[in-house]
Amino acid sequence: MKKFWLLIIFVSVLFSCSDKERSNNNPNIPNYSVNLSVDMNLPAYSNLKFVSNGVIVPNFGAKGVIIFNAGSGYNAFDAACPNQALNSCTAMTIDGINAVCSCDKTSYSLFTGLGGKEYPLKQYKVEVIGTVIHVYN
Repeated sequence: MKKFWLLIIFVSVLFSCSDKERSNNNPNIPNYSVNLSVDMNLPAYSNLKFVSNGVIVPNFGAKGVIIFNAGSGYNAFDAACPNQALNSCTAMTIDGINAVCSCDKTSYSLFTGLGGKEYPLKQYKVEVIGTVIHVYN
């Protein structure tokens, strides 16, 4: 009987664990393959060395990739407006610590990816090795 209860507890714990990653399922943004590396020693990306700075790297993902220094690490998001049809808006712009959609002017936090709408920003994985930031999915 003791083994039975241990098995139930183990299975309960197993199903209660999560991978801490927000779901990236968004009907407005297709799942493009992203594999991007930027070197912060290059002038175009040197602002990424400082907290609360971000850059948009065009020609990756749906509308470009926003890379943001959150202080505790780097975040990377697609620059497509997550709550608009892909063809209806241009790439988002960076306004301080927020990304702003060109269509409806909704602001999304570059710390969390959250805005006031149904879908958050589409997030990519980030790995930092020295001064090189690798963004991928």
